[in-house]
Parts: sequence; C-alpha cells; structure tokens
Amino acid sequence: MMRWYAGLAVALISANAAAETVSFPGDGVTLKGDLFRPAGDGPFPAVVALHGCDGLHARDGDLSPRHADWAERLARQGFLVLLPDSFGSRGLGPQCRVREREVRPSRERVADALAAKAYLQTRRDVKAGAISLLGWSNGGSTVLYAVEPRRAPKDGKPDFAAAVSFYPGCRTPLENGRWRARLPLLILIGGADDWTPAEPCEALAKKAQHFGDRVSIKIYPGAYHAFDHPGAPVRVVKGLAYTGNGTGTAHTGTDPAARADALERVPAFLAR
Repeated sequence: MMRWYAGLAVALISANAAAETVSFPGDGVTLKGDLFRPAGDGPFPAVVALHGCDGLHARDGDLSPRHADWAERLARQGFLVLLPDSFGSRGLGPQCRVREREVRPSRERVADALAAKAYLQTRRDVKAGAISLLGWSNGGSTVLYAVEPRRAPKDGKPDFAAAVSFYPGCRTPLENGRWRARLPLLILIGGADDWTPAEPCEALAKKAQHFGDRVSIKIYPGAYHAFDHPGAPVRVVKGLAYTGNGTGTAHTGTDPAARADALERVPAFLAR
C-alpha cells in the first residue's frame, strides 16, 4: 500500500474532486458518465465504477451519495474515476423492481464497462495499462461477468488491471459451473446480506481459487447490502425484483465497521 501511496502525497492533499460530465461511444448507444479527476497533469491510474440497480443519480438528479463518496475519495488518492450511466444513457430509471430488464449485467453493462475503458485509454491523463473495474450490487454482478476470460477486450489495448465487486449476485455464475476470473478480483459482501447472499459468493471464490484464479473475498459478519454507504440507516426494502430468498424483501444500510475496512482495503487492492 505505502509503496504506491508514497508517490501520491501531493495528490492526497490537493486533489480537486469536482465531477465533470463526459460522453463516449458505447455499443449502439452514446454513454454519459461522471468523471472525477485528481489534481495535476497525470497520467493517472483510473477506475471504471459501475452503479447498482438504483442507477447512478438520486431523485434530485445529483450523483447518489455512495457513488459520490467513493469517487471523491479515490480521486483524492490519485485515481481518475469514471462512473458510466448505463440506465440514464438509455432513458431508463431505477431497475431494482423491474424483472424484465433491457440492460443486463451479463451483456449490455459488460459492453458499457469495456466502452468506458476504451474511452479512458484515449485520454492523455490516464495510464492506459492501469485501469481497474469496480461495481456495486448490479454493477458488482457486471464485474463478475466482465472478468471472465471470454470477455477479454479484443481491441488490442491493455486489459483491466484488477477488479472489485461489492455485494454481487453470485448464484447464477456459480450455478453456471464455468465461471473463471482472468484478473485479480476482490469480492466484498455482508454476511447478513439477504438481497445478494454471501454464501454463493464464498463458494464461487473458493472454486476459482482451486483453479488458481486470483480471487479473494471479504465477508463482513452482520453487515447487510450497501454496507459501505456513507450514512444510510438499516431499513427493509420491499418489492425488489430479485432477492436471495425470493421474497422481494431485503435489508440495506450502513455498517460502520465494514465500511471503514472497505475504505482502506479497496484503494490498497487497486494500488498493488
């Protein structure tokens, strides 16, 4: 951790984490996104960060608190952060209660992640070989699909350097039986998560490790979905399209201890 941060002392103090709206070509769609850039000229390591099923923005149109908090923190630590808006770019709202989705983690959102990487690799302020992938919930599930060997980019440009998946849905990749990870991958999930349960993720990670894949997992005892939110009381959410127990009901909210660990663990993992 320190060997990387030692070179970022100035950025930690002086980063300007204001967001900039950018547009870039996707697969049949023009994607919009929020870009957070550290202070200085760069080039910087970068992170493509994928929102969950609630979408990228809150009801008031501002970037939602979880996404803003992480993007600002990572920018202050020297990472250029791009948050592509998979739903808003297609005229869609939140998808948590929608069963028949037009934008799926396994297809359209993987394409969006690759398009975001390709866009960043055209920028002179980005290190083309130091772009990582991060996602939450639905975006975390996208990360699982995006790191499969068959999804490797075919444009001749450097691949993602590493990936982080917050509380993804692991059951489908596990039941598929063929899931592997071509990149170093860190999965972070709450032990009490009843929206996307931890058990399938633990089994998926162990299976990948058996084959020598660089997959690690951190399970936070007692933590629910969205444990890393900067300030959301634990509550029960109803009417969800997909939950671990099939009831459509799940808990979500901040776990201070899990959040504090993730805030340290993720930048250290990305900076290796």
